[in-house]
Amino acid sequence: MAGTAVLGRLTWQIGEVKRTATETPRVRSLVFNVPGWRRHRPGQHVDVRLTAEDGYQAVRSYSIASPPEEPDVEIAVERLDEGEVSPYLVEQVRPGDRLEVRGPIGGYFVWDVEQGGPLFLAAGGSGIVPLRAIIRHRIAAGSDVPIRLLYSTRSPEDVIYRDELDRLATEGGGIEVVHTFTRSQPSGWSGYGRRIDREMLEEVAWPPDQHPLSYVCGPTSFVETAAAYLVALGHDPMHVKTERFGPTGG
Repeated sequence: MAGTAVLGRLTWQIGEVKRTATETPRVRSLVFNVPGWRRHRPGQHVDVRLTAEDGYQAVRSYSIASPPEEPDVEIAVERLDEGEVSPYLVEQVRPGDRLEVRGPIGGYFVWDVEQGGPLFLAAGGSGIVPLRAIIRHRIAAGSDVPIRLLYSTRSPEDVIYRDELDRLATEGGGIEVVHTFTRSQPSGWSGYGRRIDREMLEEVAWPPDQHPLSYVCGPTSFVETAAAYLVALGHDPMHVKTERFGPTGG
């Protein structure tokens, strides 16, 4: 498949941090300039390697948040309290710092405008990151493929890319954004306030007879639940792509 990266053929490159942004109290975006970066596909990821003074190295994988139409590479990092890498990336990295990166990696959980739609995207927590790349690619390419995004977070304060998603929701343009807040909801909230379940997916996802392409990303339990319900509702299992975020040590 075009765009699939074979890990053994990739080399480590130096990426310079151009800018950072605080997305939530625990999540920070980092934008890199990587000279010679090969065009990625929406849904792929990149490895970041840190090397300590004593030579100890730690490698972590992060989904790419930026579309291939943008020249820089953007990731979002959630701080894990006991992590080896995420606290440094979230709290200490500054513009001008140089980090080792390797990618793009992955060829399964990807979408290009040529694949069509409609698209149903389901995100749990930081699972929004590769789905944001898909949405941005669709916009940058001038596609009119309809998208529905169902985003599950604990509270409104945990929504990554909140301003961007709010803008997309109000602009229309064939992109619908639906939130469910599992722990705390804003005053006067009339939307969903529970974990994703069969009834919610039946109400939000495209009907199976429209033959949608579904992408589900988030913690393992979230992904397994959402994917199982989509298939139970009649969606083609071959059209339900999943990406799980498991413990990595941060």
